[in-house]
Amino acid sequence: MAKLHIIFYNHFYKNLDHLSHLDPKQDWILLAESMDECRHVPHHKKKITLWLSALRNYKVFLESKGYQVIYSPIDCKNTKESLCAEAGKWIEKKSIKELTSLLPPDYRLKNNLEDLASRHKLKLSISEDPYHISSIKEFKKWTENRKMLTMEYFYREMRKKTGLLMTADGAPLKDQWNFDKENRSALPKTVSPPKPLKFKASPLVKDVMSLVERIFPHHFGDLDEFWWGTTHKEAEEAFADFLETRLSHFGSYQDAMSDQSPFVFHSLCSIYINLGLLDPLTCCQKVEEAYKNKKIPLNAAEGFIRQIIGWREFIRGIYWLKMPAYKKTNHLEAARKLPDFYWTAETKMNCMHHAIRTTKTEAYAHHIQRLMITGNFALLAGISPEEVNAWYLIVYADAFEWVQLPNTHGMSLFADGGVFGTKPYAASGSYINRMSNYCEGCQYNVKEKTGDKACPFNFLYWNFLNKNQDKLRDNRRMAFAYKNLDRWDDQTLKEIKVKAERFLESF
Repeated sequence: MAKLHIIFYNHFYKNLDHLSHLDPKQDWILLAESMDECRHVPHHKKKITLWLSALRNYKVFLESKGYQVIYSPIDCKNTKESLCAEAGKWIEKKSIKELTSLLPPDYRLKNNLEDLASRHKLKLSISEDPYHISSIKEFKKWTENRKMLTMEYFYREMRKKTGLLMTADGAPLKDQWNFDKENRSALPKTVSPPKPLKFKASPLVKDVMSLVERIFPHHFGDLDEFWWGTTHKEAEEAFADFLETRLSHFGSYQDAMSDQSPFVFHSLCSIYINLGLLDPLTCCQKVEEAYKNKKIPLNAAEGFIRQIIGWREFIRGIYWLKMPAYKKTNHLEAARKLPDFYWTAETKMNCMHHAIRTTKTEAYAHHIQRLMITGNFALLAGISPEEVNAWYLIVYADAFEWVQLPNTHGMSLFADGGVFGTKPYAASGSYINRMSNYCEGCQYNVKEKTGDKACPFNFLYWNFLNKNQDKLRDNRRMAFAYKNLDRWDDQTLKEIKVKAERFLESF
């Protein structure tokens, strides 16, 4: 009975234990360059280049391990050809009796896979992804009888499970679970972060770049230079470079932003981890080893590990627990259209310009740029969650819906009403000024709340609080913000409202 195993774009794993159920002599693995996946949303050119290059390299890898691979190149004539539709072509050709796969990267693809099996009356086996630290079943069990889904408590369970940064008697190192308060330093002018390791595009990657420019010329993003790794070896080298050159300062400056260094001390390895080119647990173990060898401080090790076994796993659990209804929530009733400058980076707001320009050129921005710059603006401006979610999924190379949607929808936009976030991450320009040097080169004045030169984040922030009082004032974590709002007189609030509306109507 022949099986067909479908590989999605996030399953390029080096460890092939999850394929042990396949007989290399009679079973098949499908790798398909899906036009539909590239156009489901019009993904960034570099994101598509990364996907297709990694896919082509993975074909070579699987064949070197003795597996029979069906490789389907992109069909330029069929603009709606999907991965599952491509699989359907091979079911009869290869007399397939069973479909297998790891859990797909989003709810839509899982439904497509189930529909495919149903149409062809095939047995379908969707396995839990073994390269996540927590299974979906495990996360669901953890949520039972909890009034609030708080990442910190889940993270502690993952620390206990993995043993990372734990003592022999089961306590956290230094008797402290979380060093987040030591992860919030702004970047001093005297500190210059080293540039990340960049790879020269191989002939394979250059072929893909030409293909992408030809087929997707109008997609967002620049493709003049492509330097991301597309193999296991390159991903491992990139992570080793992070360990050696940037991890020691990552803890202190992970929230910092600079117009001179868009990546600061970040690893940039979320892209490789989310594709499957790096094993997340192995990465964490190497970080722990670096700490034990006294190469890095504890706040750097803990800060990195928390992002992986805590936040990444928690967000994935939220996605599969709450979908599909989760995606349609809109707690703050935001409905404004996404401004054009999200695509062009042409705006007088220097922070937005730099965050979007980096996104456009690199298909990447680090988590504070996403949360507190582009996400914060979208929250304050009341932009439609549907449009913002689509933008984030399109523009970032590490964005699959399972990881993008909860981060954007719940964390940045508070569109879920607080499923796991205790308050909206709304901030005025003072936060941006504290954590970056963006305000120094801006045409707006971060210290002004009203007037022609006032920072838009300032008047939008106060307008946001005033507009959403009925939904937010009773939130205990918003008490200080509303105490400050209550100091404003009615006339000033009216002026702020008018200024915010005029500003938002200008684009």
